[in-house]
Amino acid sequence: MLWEVSLLSLKDSIARRVAQEINDGDVVNLGIGMPELVANYIAPEYTVCFQSENGILGMGGMVPEESMDANVINSGCKCVDVNPYGCFFDSATSFGIIRGGHVDVTVLGVLEVAEDGSFASHKIPGKRVPGMGGAMDLVMGSKKVIVATTHTQKDGSAKIIKRLTLPATAVKKVDLIVTELSVIRVSEQGMILEEIAEGYTVEDIQKVTEPALIISENLKVRTE
Repeated sequence: MLWEVSLLSLKDSIARRVAQEINDGDVVNLGIGMPELVANYIAPEYTVCFQSENGILGMGGMVPEESMDANVINSGCKCVDVNPYGCFFDSATSFGIIRGGHVDVTVLGVLEVAEDGSFASHKIPGKRVPGMGGAMDLVMGSKKVIVATTHTQKDGSAKIIKRLTLPATAVKKVDLIVTELSVIRVSEQGMILEEIAEGYTVEDIQKVTEPALIISENLKVRTE
């Protein structure tokens, strides 16, 4: 079975793997939900400057309940800490940073991601978050876009598909997809499978992925 771990450990596994794509000195924006966990897994020797659309530069990770300050939250309304070099500012300044091309990496969750790197992250009826937020600005202004997502929808259907069935948030902007089962790089030639989770085969991954995958010559097995 593909789903033999709890959702929490699954999300943490994905976030931990995404963190390995972050370089020392990067300015990084983390989307709402699973991407927020990435800040907790950055290598301790790295200095990474996390930016949040609601007006923080130098954001730290999420804090335990006993340390929560309701006045210091990220764009997903989660309580976070702020590094000593951190600062606060208004939304105009925040989006000036984003649109000005000063963000090195954006990590986003998606509803769907297509073979050409297009993705959809529109409103989910009944959910608290009202829409796509700053995703359109972020993917246009960032140097690298990483999708952090479960490999399939909750019903087991493919989330990585040939063409979007939902309205696109952005077209051909995703560089890398990280799931609990794989790491897939989006290229002009197609989707390149670069890594699979331990205990699974290429065939297992292809069964739950609509586009035909190109197998990297340096295919790795994720053991953590």
